[in-house]
Amino acid sequence: MSTPKAVDIDSTIAANSDQLGAEDFLAGPSIVTISETRIVGGDQPVEIVTQEFGPKRPFKPSKTVRRILVAAWGKHSSEYVGRRMMLYRDASVTFGGQAVGGIRVSALSHIDEPVTVALTVTRGRRAPHTVEPLAVEYQPIPESFATKVRAGGLTDDERESAIAYLSKLSNADPAEVAELRALIEQETPDGQ
Repeated sequence: MSTPKAVDIDSTIAANSDQLGAEDFLAGPSIVTISETRIVGGDQPVEIVTQEFGPKRPFKPSKTVRRILVAAWGKHSSEYVGRRMMLYRDASVTFGGQAVGGIRVSALSHIDEPVTVALTVTRGRRAPHTVEPLAVEYQPIPESFATKVRAGGLTDDERESAIAYLSKLSNADPAEVAELRALIEQETPDGQ
């Protein structure tokens, strides 16, 4: 008798909602990549669109999570695009005195060491919350492009195109981008 095939039913319990909710993380934490941030005002003034959930189901971080993001990444949300965060369900989050659960962040890319922030837990009581570094997974620069730049001898048009291409790479290794940009910029026009 064969062993039954394991079937992932996580997708069948997703909430039918216009935003991410704690229920989306019942199966465990998820790493998401930010593709857009929007200030929309109201009670939930920030929407973070992720590659994994798309624009129809943005993450609307609580004030607690927004404070963590500002402490770790700074106040300019436009710089968050391409960064990653590990989100999880925290069953202890309360609303109106009831434990309802909420989304919290446990790890962030683009930090070199843990970040600890003292956050309000209940009125008048604060507790430290630590966010760990999340390893950045860089997208490789195509080898054919890198080889051509390293070989040198680019024409003016090729150098201009190569710099424009490097400027558009949002998730490439910054050290490799800087190396290739320096090689392009140190070349004299048409090899002269």
